[in-house]
This record gives sequence, C-alpha cells and structure tokens, in this order.
Amino acid sequence: MRISRKSLLAFIFALVALPLCAADQPKGLDQVVDRVISREREVDKSLQQYTPLVETYIQNLSLHEETGNVPSSDRYFLGKADLRKGVRLQLLRSKSDTKHSLFEGFKDWIMLQYEPDGFLQMIFLDTEHFDRQHYKFNYVRREFLGEVRCLVFDVIPLPKSGKGRFLGRIWVEDQNYTIVRFNGAYRGSNSTGIYLSFDSWRVNAGPGLWVPAAIYSEENNLSYGLGKRLRFKSQTRLWGYNLGQTQQLEQELSSIQVESAVPVHDQTETANGSSPIQAQRAWNQQAEENVIRRLDGIGLLAPPGEVDKVLETVVNNLEVTNDLDVQPEVHCRVLLTTTLESFTAGHTIVLSRGLIDVMPDEATLATMLAHELGHIVLGHQIDTQYAFFDRMRFDDKEAFQHFTFTRTPAEEAAASQKAMELLKHSPYNNSLRNAALFGLTLDARAKQIPNLVSPHLGNRVPVSYERKNASAPPPSKRAGQISLGSRIKLDPWSDRIQMLKTKSAGSLSEREQKMPFELTPFMLYLTRQTGASTTPAEKFASAKRRNNKP
Repeated sequence: MRISRKSLLAFIFALVALPLCAADQPKGLDQVVDRVISREREVDKSLQQYTPLVETYIQNLSLHEETGNVPSSDRYFLGKADLRKGVRLQLLRSKSDTKHSLFEGFKDWIMLQYEPDGFLQMIFLDTEHFDRQHYKFNYVRREFLGEVRCLVFDVIPLPKSGKGRFLGRIWVEDQNYTIVRFNGAYRGSNSTGIYLSFDSWRVNAGPGLWVPAAIYSEENNLSYGLGKRLRFKSQTRLWGYNLGQTQQLEQELSSIQVESAVPVHDQTETANGSSPIQAQRAWNQQAEENVIRRLDGIGLLAPPGEVDKVLETVVNNLEVTNDLDVQPEVHCRVLLTTTLESFTAGHTIVLSRGLIDVMPDEATLATMLAHELGHIVLGHQIDTQYAFFDRMRFDDKEAFQHFTFTRTPAEEAAASQKAMELLKHSPYNNSLRNAALFGLTLDARAKQIPNLVSPHLGNRVPVSYERKNASAPPPSKRAGQISLGSRIKLDPWSDRIQMLKTKSAGSLSEREQKMPFELTPFMLYLTRQTGASTTPAEKFASAKRRNNKP
C-alpha cells in the first residue's frame, strides 16, 4: 500500500481525537486501512440478506441560455433488489415501461442505454478487489457528516488494477470504521470507457448496522459520439430493509394469546345484526383494509406517523368548517414514491411522498386533500372486488397491474367542483395564491417531466380550472423553490417518515427560484441509532420467545 508523507502526518494528528474505549483500537494508518477494508467486506456480505425497494428517477437536461441546465425529459424505475445473487433488480412495473432508452433523444447511440441495475450497483464500492493490492489510500482529514465523525480518504486504483475499480473519496465513521459515504466513479467500467460519477450514502440503522440509502449521479458535459454532449441528473433511493413476513408474524404472534381477568362471553348484549347499509359499509371497509394492508406489506406505504397526523389535521379543518361528519372516519397515509400522485382507497386518502415534498405551503396541501375528500363525500367508492381475500394473492411485482384507483373523468370533475366548495368555506380560502402558482408551474413543466407526474395507482394530480386560470402572485409573494425532496425525510430501515427540519436557505438567487420539480444532490444528516438494531431474524426470535412463555 502506498501512503504519502503528508497524509501520514495529517493522520497522526487526527488519530489523537479517535475514541479510545476499545482495546483493539487501531494505532496507526495501516491498521485503520486494514479495518476499513475488512469492514467493507462484512458490509458487502451482510447486504445479501436484504431485498430493499429501489427507486431511480432521472431527469435529462438541456442547456438553456438564461437558466442553465433544465429538465427536457425523464425516466423512472421502481423495483425490488435481490442482493443474494449479485446486483439484481426485479421491476415492479411492466416490461414495456423499460424498453426505451433511458436518455430520450440519444437513441442513435445504443451504448448509452442504461439498465436500472446500473444505478443499484452504486451501493457497492468494489465487491471483488477492495484491498491494498488494487488501491492506494491517502488520508485527507477528519470531517463531520451530521453528527457522525468521519475519517476522509482519497481512494486511487493502482496501475494495472483492472477495469471497474473505484476512483474517488470515502468517508469512514470512526467507531466501527464503516464507509458511510463514497463519491467518485468506476474507472473504465464498460467497453466504451465511459463511466458515471456518483455520490453514494449509507445511514445507521442500529449499532454497527449501516445500510445504503441514497445515490446521486450527475453529468453536465459528457462527450460521446460525434461532438455530442450528455447531461442528466438522477436520484436513487432505497427503503424497506426491515420489511418482510417476520415483521408481520411478530405482530400476529404477540397478539395470539390474550389474557384477561374478566371472563370473555361469546354473546353480545347489543345489536344482533347489520342493516343492508351497514353491511355494505362493512364490505367497503373490508376492501379498503385489504388494499392498505397489501400496500403496507409490499413496502409502498410509510407506517402511520407524524406526517399522517399533519395531513389528517388539514382534512379535519376542511370537515369542521364545512360541517361534515364523515363516517367511517377519514384517514391519511403516505405513498413512499417520488411520483406526484394522490388517490383514495375507501376512506383512506393517500398522497405520495414526492407530492408532499413539493408542496409550497399548507393551503396548497389543502387543495390536494380537498379534492380527494370530495371523492369520499360524493360517495365514489373503492372497487369492492378487493374485499375478496383471493384478490390479494399476487406477486409483489404485479402490484401496479393489479391495483387501480383511477376515477372516471366525470368523477374527477365532480370531485374538483366539490373541492372548490370545501375550500371556499375553509380557513384556507384566502391563502390559495401559492396553490394557483403551483398549478400553473406543474402544468407548464408536465411535458418535460411526464414520468414524474404519471401516477402508479390513481389519477394525475388535479389542476382545476379555477386554479389554472388564477392570476399568479407577484414574484415577491411566491413560495420560492419547490425542488424534489424539500419536505420529507425517509428512514430506509423502518420506512418511517418525518418532516425535514432545515435551516433557512437565506435569499435565493434568480436561478434557485426557478428549480421547481428538479433533482438536487443528497446531503444527508447522519446520526447514530442508540437502540439495539433489530434484524428480521431477531424480530422473529423475539416473537417466538414471548409467545413460548408459560
């Protein structure tokens, strides 16, 4: 291994600040590098047990004289990774969605047709030859990524180390020496000699457990062919690591035995039957519960949490001010995808994470919820075929073909009209100017980002006639930047989401005010989980122990 003298001197000073609680704490640069290499092998091996969901969204860019690179077209992939057999991605969409070149407008050069697996590959640094025989490690400095203190190294492939070697920088947390971020590219990874730069992040899911969470890739001026240039941005997100039958089994096993001091009677002293209307409501609710439970099982919905409560508060404001008493009670859930969509499944309103991400304010959010509440108030029911349990027996990859919550044009128009009535009598009535701007902006950008605005399960985001034709607010009153990823923080291990808390960005440049629905790099705020990690196997064992107690 080659180590520069400057790197060694800088490392000696940094090593003084490392935690010294462990008896086997590395005492020099060589030992640290050895620990990083062995730890990376452990991470590669441990990832083989997981099958996370993987979402990649790409925006192809064109150069604009005034605003620089702007989206000109887009592509979208969603699948489930199978890391037991290498880098394998099972798409959750039909094959026809992936037959086209990823880069629309570059179809004449077949070598630039990406496969979704290519972005998934970026969760690994080098699964075969990450060692001293193939790489040179130069220590750079210490740096905090959020609350996690890291050692930073430049990693350089040695001469004749072969194709596909990683060239770039790594960030190593200073307790277990896990690589938590790596930024660079694979050198000479294909026959054309062209490779993409990327920034890959891992997050902590428990003591000693770090999982891939987000990948950003960008090319602004990649030459190819005869004087042509490639420009694009992409985001890849992973979640659903702790998803599976063992999680559901634990919940079921823990509730099998119910101990009660009061004897349970198998008779009721109240009503002894259901009216036809009550039976129909119960049937509709069974269909709703089946759908929500199945979407939960696939990993497409976030567990109930604080974001749901925010949505339900807005819905409650609409109901109270319009003197509505909707039964059964309306609930809200969040679809974890980036695509902008909303739909109702019975009395459950579902908004996508991507849609919430780009909402400029609460009033704009209220317009989306009012539209879906309009469907419920008007009695637009869920397809009751989903009440049959055999209809829930299908492979995860068929979910988007099996489920559909689209409405007819007449139902959509009626729901939009009802939404306007609800908003007129709501506390949001005088705060809808940003909603008008949102509708105008979305309508103007839709042709450049068709895959972002194309829903998986429902209809496209409604842009009502009234909002489309409302006068846009003056620049000083506008909501500012509404880039993707502005509101929601996703935990890839538990799938839980929370509102993103950030410092004020201060005054925005003219370019920054013109970034609606655009991709930006990831800058994750890393933290350490203090509780014990819970793998699927541990959860299953825990459930068995509890239920085997006398």
